[in-house]
Amino acid sequence: MPIAPRGCLPCAAWFRLVAGMISSRMVSIVLIAALLAGVALPVVAQQRIAAVRPDNNALANAGFNELYNEEYAASIRDFERLQAQYPLDPFPSNYLVAALLFKELSRIGALDTETYSGNNFLTAKPKKPLDMAVQKRIFDLIARVESQCNARLQKNPNDTDALYSRGVARGFRSTYMGMAEKSWPAGIRSSLAARRDHERVLEIDPNYVDAKMTVGIHNYIVGSMGWAGRAAVALVGVTGNKQKGLQYLRQVSRSHGPSSNDATMALALFLRREQLYPEALELVRGISREYPKNFLLAVEYAHLLNAAGHGREAIAEYRAIIERGRAGKFSIYHPEMAAWGLGVSLRGQREYQQAAEAFGQVSACRDVDPALSDRALVAAGEMYDMLGRRDLAVADYRRAMSGGRDGDAVSAARRHLRHPYQFSE
Repeated sequence: MPIAPRGCLPCAAWFRLVAGMISSRMVSIVLIAALLAGVALPVVAQQRIAAVRPDNNALANAGFNELYNEEYAASIRDFERLQAQYPLDPFPSNYLVAALLFKELSRIGALDTETYSGNNFLTAKPKKPLDMAVQKRIFDLIARVESQCNARLQKNPNDTDALYSRGVARGFRSTYMGMAEKSWPAGIRSSLAARRDHERVLEIDPNYVDAKMTVGIHNYIVGSMGWAGRAAVALVGVTGNKQKGLQYLRQVSRSHGPSSNDATMALALFLRREQLYPEALELVRGISREYPKNFLLAVEYAHLLNAAGHGREAIAEYRAIIERGRAGKFSIYHPEMAAWGLGVSLRGQREYQQAAEAFGQVSACRDVDPALSDRALVAAGEMYDMLGRRDLAVADYRRAMSGGRDGDAVSAARRHLRHPYQFSE
């Protein structure tokens, strides 16, 4: 399962409302976790009529293993076969949407956590144009799921599987609108509708664990807001409790169903914000080992190590990731992300020469995002300033400015050309 990252956007548009109330770093963290909420895929209780799910269908299980290992093409093929075998069941259609959606988000660079590190992540355009054929297919499948679920709910308004599946589909729509189209206001309607569907599931059956995924993330985010933020969202009937959110996510994470992976990563992101690093590290280490071909999980574990103050261990982890990437061990490999993380960790350990070299590797990567390349060039220049190698620092600052782009990195480069960078604790 990709981290940033790695999901859906049931409450994305809230951040446009509250961005001024909380720090950009907090917005980044909670947004990425919130993106996971709508992709929690259905696990029905044992007493219900068996729906198609990984624990009772080998093809579904294979598709999920491929999905979380970022083997998107294989996952799509398996879910297409599954949907053809069970055309009246909305669950396989949701599985197929998940695979198509994650493949597209990966292709356009929307699963890169660096996308959410700046202040413009709400409006920044995708790194590549959207595939309109994929968009149509995703929306058509979502409409199909909603139609099937609505028909079932007309016959039985308490059909929890139909309610849950419809909520998942609505979460997917919100995900695409937010992460791909950057249409946050439009996405909020599907986001809140997904939450209402899942809250209704829990009213009918409190043991329907996966319905706690979306509700838990909403609770944590709203509960983490300041008074003004909570008052604002309360106007549309949305409330939250941070501890209840964490409790719900822990329950889903421990359920060992297909949704547990998504809940695990959302929980880990929130635990990181709470500085509960030991639990977060244990969660991410476990899921990364379970899906060894997933680069995003591997690099997120290294990020967590560094955030937790284990800088030397993080450096070793990043270097191991780079070696694995060169050996072709990942389904999708982003060397620039690993090099950036390595540079940050080395900088934290005051290994300025090695940090400069790592940052230099970022801009040398093929198809690197220009904004990240600018940041890396400036970071490398700062390291050379720290080493007293002003000529190399100036060269990197000028390279960052040569692209003709604006942004925080380029502004920093201009400042450092006038005054050499000086590190301050």
